[in-house]
Amino acid sequence: MPLTKENHQTLLQIAKQSIQHGLNSNGPIPITLDNYASELQELTATFVTLEINSNLRGCIGTLLAFRPLVEDVAYNAYAAAFSDPRFPPLGSNEVAELAIHISLLSEPELMTFNSEEDLIQQLRPHIDGLILTDGSHKGTFLPSVWESLSQPTEFLQNLKQKAGLPVNYWSKKLTVERYTTEYIS
Repeated sequence: MPLTKENHQTLLQIAKQSIQHGLNSNGPIPITLDNYASELQELTATFVTLEINSNLRGCIGTLLAFRPLVEDVAYNAYAAAFSDPRFPPLGSNEVAELAIHISLLSEPELMTFNSEEDLIQQLRPHIDGLILTDGSHKGTFLPSVWESLSQPTEFLQNLKQKAGLPVNYWSKKLTVERYTTEYIS
């Protein structure tokens, strides 16, 4: 069941406060669970995406739910701002320009397919997030990535590259899980 607009605002505020807290300390804002509605205490996997002028500035998340929603958002917001290896730590001068987006992930479901073409036919653009795994190679794309990679073949090829595999790679050991998100911005 989707969260209320009030809960969305609470999560965005937690993300912002955690980033602000991180500027002055080496960690996310501490969370007291009793201060939040029960639906915000449920175990939920999240990704927090940061943008400045519509350009990615950080994105960190969890694929499996293992901590309360409010804690996951606080941790991932801090990590997206200060620990994304693709970017330097966020500077205090960047905070005012920051756009924060939160994705709440459903539980991943294993997809069954007998070929790459079969997999591509099953993909639901703008709905599916994917987790691609083959041995030590693993990558995920949130459903929001469909905005820039709108063709299923292109989406899958880029996800393979993100996982460290060639675009034309295929193996019977390759697994793909799909999930959906509730998007908050």
